[in-house]
Amino acid sequence: MSGNGSGFSTQMLEDGAAKRVPFQFQCVNWKLEKSLAKIPFDQFQISEEVQEQISLVRAQLRRATERYGSLNSRKVSNAISQPLEKGGDTNHEISAKINSVPENRGVVRHSSDEETKGLERVNSSSTPSEVCLSNETDSKGQENLPTKGTEQTKKPDAIVIPVDYLCPISLELMRDPVIVATGQTYERSYIQRWIDCGNATCPKTQQKLENLTLTPNYVLRSLINQWCTRHNIEQPSGLANGRLKKSDGSFSDVSGDMAAIQALISKLSSRFLEERRAAVAEIRSLSKRSTDKRVLIADAGAIPVLVNLLTADDVSLQEHAVTSILNLSIFENNKSLIMLAGAIPSIVQVLRVGSMEARENAAATLFSLSLADENKIIIGSSGAIPALVDLLQHGSSRGKKDAATALFNLCIYQGNKGRAVRAGIITALLKMLTDASNCMVDEALMILSVLASNHDAKAAIVKASTIPVLIDLLRRGLPRNKENAAAILLCLCKRDAENLACLSRLGAAIPLTELTKSGTERAKRKATSLLEHLLKLQQT
Repeated sequence: MSGNGSGFSTQMLEDGAAKRVPFQFQCVNWKLEKSLAKIPFDQFQISEEVQEQISLVRAQLRRATERYGSLNSRKVSNAISQPLEKGGDTNHEISAKINSVPENRGVVRHSSDEETKGLERVNSSSTPSEVCLSNETDSKGQENLPTKGTEQTKKPDAIVIPVDYLCPISLELMRDPVIVATGQTYERSYIQRWIDCGNATCPKTQQKLENLTLTPNYVLRSLINQWCTRHNIEQPSGLANGRLKKSDGSFSDVSGDMAAIQALISKLSSRFLEERRAAVAEIRSLSKRSTDKRVLIADAGAIPVLVNLLTADDVSLQEHAVTSILNLSIFENNKSLIMLAGAIPSIVQVLRVGSMEARENAAATLFSLSLADENKIIIGSSGAIPALVDLLQHGSSRGKKDAATALFNLCIYQGNKGRAVRAGIITALLKMLTDASNCMVDEALMILSVLASNHDAKAAIVKASTIPVLIDLLRRGLPRNKENAAAILLCLCKRDAENLACLSRLGAAIPLTELTKSGTERAKRKATSLLEHLLKLQQT
């Protein structure tokens, strides 16, 4: 394990095991975050890539803390934050840790209701495994966390959540319960993630799964919905008792819409092709209209079914499915549901071999999902980058722009820069810069500016004879082109005498001097810095 203080090694990320990061952060290891904060990383010689990984882990921990609250049970935290490595021994160990969690402790969650509603496990002699919902808040509006005394933890208005309604993996109220071959029930997204990680055993019983079929538990789902309605509990999506909470705090009756959407989703599994086509086309249309529709469609369990349709042989089904997922991903909460449904491999497959429309929308979907930092790692390790580079080179005009946007965002993560270079992105970007008919100079320069901080990318950029092209842009480019060209040249040439000498031989001093007078503020700074480096070179 590398000494990055995060519990992750570079090798682990490169091997693609980081695709399990979202699962690990469903519960926050506050002890890890505390340890990270104490380590003086600035006093060590740590590579840029490892530093970025540390930053990503810290950011993920912060977001998870804000979303799920702090854990009172260290055992739950330590058990669920362990990496899910392939292999029976590790899985047995993790399951043992999960099963050994005392049931009088638990997770405190936040709700978006007007009063803070915390999900918390409480210690009770009569109901040792109950989960209670408390509306208690202190004078500052903060949650009253459970304390050791039973008198303090027992609330007269506490609502008991039956433990059978909780997913054994996430310890959260299930939204889409499914049954595995052993007869155990789990939240679909979490057990799917478990299976996608290469596990073939039941997490709770450790029995080998005879098959990997996930059968919807409609009876339990109905019971959970009835229980939520009876106790007026708001679901994570903002749904409660057939009403959807709006941004202004008011509620609208969506029971009719919910019934219609559920009927559509059931048709997605029809054995008649035309019925499936009509249903997925309607879902695509609905998901485009409003945030409310995106919430309802996802809450009805459409995402896993749409992901399955991505591998359909029918072109129309595939196009509508990937576009529906793109539309749903616009709503922030749906991003994690899409990731947990294991959508990335199928989206990448569409990106490789789908129709041009499907490839365009697959690239746009990857961009949307990559807005979350942890997803950059997962998408980068999935094989998406070579497929995006291919679309950048050979796609339609819209496809090239979608690919460029996704690649720019993915390459913000240091570990993806090397992947992009190996996929041949430098050649593609240089062609975009030199092709007079190409209208994507801005996009090419933006991606190059992100890549230039990477050692391998820097070497590849210089080897491709990009410096003369950048100097030419300093002379004749638009103001924004000049600014980005100067920024890239500074990245390539500072602390590199050979590249600085090349810059001097090609007469870059004249356009740089002009840029210090008439460029944007950023362009002036970059040009001034480059001129100072050139002056030092002449004085040595």
